[in-house]
Amino acid sequence: MSVLLDHLPELWQGLVATLQLTVASFVGAAVLGVLITAMRVSPVGVLRALGTAYVETFQNLPLLVLLVLAFFGLPEIGIKAEPLVTAIVVISVYEAAYIAEALRSGVNAVGKGQGEAARALGLTFRQSLWHVILPQALRTVVQPLGNIVIALTMNTALAGAISVVDLTEEAKRINLVEAQPIAIFVGAGLMYALIAAGVGFVTGRLERRLVMVR
Repeated sequence: MSVLLDHLPELWQGLVATLQLTVASFVGAAVLGVLITAMRVSPVGVLRALGTAYVETFQNLPLLVLLVLAFFGLPEIGIKAEPLVTAIVVISVYEAAYIAEALRSGVNAVGKGQGEAARALGLTFRQSLWHVILPQALRTVVQPLGNIVIALTMNTALAGAISVVDLTEEAKRINLVEAQPIAIFVGAGLMYALIAAGVGFVTGRLERRLVMVR
C-alpha cells in the first residue's frame, strides 16, 4: 500500500492520460462508426460493400499490430505525429468497426415501417437515417456501446508500445524502480475497474431512461 501512496501522483497522471485517450478515441470512433453504418445500410451496393469490407478488415486485425505499423510506418512516408495523436487515430479507426456493427444491429431492429413512413414524407435517405432511424437505433444499443467503451479503455493499455505514457506504462515504470509488481499492478487494475464500473453505471442509467422515454 505504501508504494502506491508514494507514487500516487505518477499513477494519477497515467490515469488522466488513459481517460484522455479513451474519450478522444471514442469520439473519433463514434463519428467514423456512424459514417460506416450509413455506408452499410446504404441503397448503393458499392458503399455497402466498402462498409462491410471495413468492418471485416479491422475486426480481424490485432490493434497492437496497427499501432506499431502506424507509429513506425507513417514517418517513412512523411507523416509524422506525436505518439498520443497516433494512438488516438489508430484506436479510433479500429474501434469504429465495432461501433458500426453495434449501430447496424440497432438499425436492423428499427421497424421497416419507420423508413417507409420517412420516405412517404419526402425525406431523403440521409434525412431519414439521421432524423428517424439512427435516433431509434441508438436507444437499442446503449449497453453494447457501453461495452465497447469499456473494451476501448482496456485497449488503450496497448498504447504504451508506441511510447504513450498511460496508466499501464506508468505502472511499468514505477515497477522498474520499486520491483513490487503485485501491489503496483493491482492498484492500476483497480483504477481500470473503477473506470469500467463508472461506464457501466452511466450506460445502465441511460438505458433505463431511454426505455422509459420510449
